[in-house]
Amino acid sequence: MSCSAAGADVLDGRVVGVTDGDTLTVIDAAKTEYKIRVAGIDAPEKAMPWGQKSKQALSDRVFGRDVRVDWSKRDRYGRIVGKVIVDGKDAGLALVGEGLAWHYKKYENEQPLADRLEYARLENEARSLRRGLWSDPAPVPPWEWRKQKQ
Repeated sequence: MSCSAAGADVLDGRVVGVTDGDTLTVIDAAKTEYKIRVAGIDAPEKAMPWGQKSKQALSDRVFGRDVRVDWSKRDRYGRIVGKVIVDGKDAGLALVGEGLAWHYKKYENEQPLADRLEYARLENEARSLRRGLWSDPAPVPPWEWRKQKQ
């Protein structure tokens, strides 16, 4: 793991597991495993409509591939919360654009302004084109689904 400017850290490694549409496991060169929560998005849970499609889309994009994770915090479960870059592209942003994840507005202030605006733009585009989960008449956001399950 290396440090970069602005108090952010960078983790370079290979994706060895995909739990769902916004959680994965990365192993670094020292063979240390890290649980990663993809920043900026909230994907449907596996048991929700679109949950398996979201997981599969993330897996197709990152599994077995080398990624860079730009991060500066951990969540309450100890996972690194970071922007996952594969082949120079933001994996979380791609899922939002495909209509397979929500832009997680609750945490948008933790995103750089340019990212925040691009995530919001792509979510609005996916909504208006009824892409992915937006093809459902009333998709339930994962944070509301989790609250109902408690």
